[in-house]
Amino acid sequence: MFVDKAIIKVKSGKGGNGAVSFRREAYVPQGGPDGGNGGKGGSVILVADRNLRTLMDFKFKQKYEAQQGEDGRGRQQFGKDGEDLVIKVPVGTVVKDVESSAIMADLNQDGKKVVVARGGKGGKGNVLFKNSVRQAPNFAEAGGLPVERSVELELKLIADVGLVGYPNVGKSTLLSVSTSAQPKIANYHFTTITPNLGVVSMYDKSFVMADIPGLIEGASEGLGLGLDFLKHIERTKVLIHIVDCSGSEGRDPIEDFDKINSELVSYNEKLSNKPQIVVANKMDMTSDEDYERFKAYVTEKGYECYPMSAPIHEGVDEVLKAAFRTLESLPEEEEETIAFFEEKAAEDEEDYRNIITFVDDNGDYHVEGKQLRKIFDSTNFNDTGSLRYLYKYIEEKGAIEELLALGLDEGDSIFIFDYEFEYYDE
Repeated sequence: MFVDKAIIKVKSGKGGNGAVSFRREAYVPQGGPDGGNGGKGGSVILVADRNLRTLMDFKFKQKYEAQQGEDGRGRQQFGKDGEDLVIKVPVGTVVKDVESSAIMADLNQDGKKVVVARGGKGGKGNVLFKNSVRQAPNFAEAGGLPVERSVELELKLIADVGLVGYPNVGKSTLLSVSTSAQPKIANYHFTTITPNLGVVSMYDKSFVMADIPGLIEGASEGLGLGLDFLKHIERTKVLIHIVDCSGSEGRDPIEDFDKINSELVSYNEKLSNKPQIVVANKMDMTSDEDYERFKAYVTEKGYECYPMSAPIHEGVDEVLKAAFRTLESLPEEEEETIAFFEEKAAEDEEDYRNIITFVDDNGDYHVEGKQLRKIFDSTNFNDTGSLRYLYKYIEEKGAIEELLALGLDEGDSIFIFDYEFEYYDE
């Protein structure tokens, strides 16, 4: 099964917590702090692999989570870093952040990679909080928060030459007689329902040719499966536009030619700038008069026109040679400049330091926030200094004032995440 689009949920590993520990040594206050740092959480990384051809695996598994960092230990032992989770995807996969629709990466080369969820930083152990005033810190830093996001994977085939045209005009036949590919061929519409690739060998060189399933009028607006397949044409360097010159389907070849080109331009105007080789197929069923009329029209438009009867191999070599010559004459393509999504750790997000206050349906008061979560997890509730730091942070962020404006009164409960505290005005 050919699958070219999938949405997955990824989550990086949380950073390990720093340790609160004291060594037992004479003449050192409380034995002296020796808690080690927590390990860094694992990141989720996507890497392009040329051995993959489809995104089918992601239809069966949509959730991916990297390993958490280990907590620090006594004797200044650092926690082990969590292992990165490496996910392989086909070459040609475009990675997008679902929430913002921003492009995270275009994995158009084998081995190219992108970090889609960066692991949380390891928390500092209490040994690092020791100073001339605080000789025996009884608290440590919690590990950094993990990053969770939904990611869209969209596969765009990478081929040198793309075969375009109406259904049943002979695209699959040309691919089958030119390469070792074996696409399904039959005399009815939409025999090809997924793109097929084949390698054409010529002059001790080769190029990749893709059979793009037949387009119809209105494809650029989503009719049929047009939008699903038009994206695969974007990466091709040369287009071979095949037209049924015999009119065996009851359509006029010139109208077919104009309609397909119109759909290409409607989808992406840049497609009109791609070199296009026009092929008048089914010449064994076409009169000379009809062919000359079609050729004259196409030539006037500035295109080369080649007669062909793919099933009996007439004109096939000439078409392939024209495609090869065109490929050889093309200059190196400049990479398109794209404003890519910037991957950040949770601590670097814009809303990381924001505090949220609200009243729920039960009339309870709540305080939440990403940085607050880290400070809260770092708090030692048996240590006065640590508790004072937590309260000072909440107060300086204006959370208490906001709650009072919402109706908070002395003796009311404040929920910081799932923990309940009573409010008393000092």
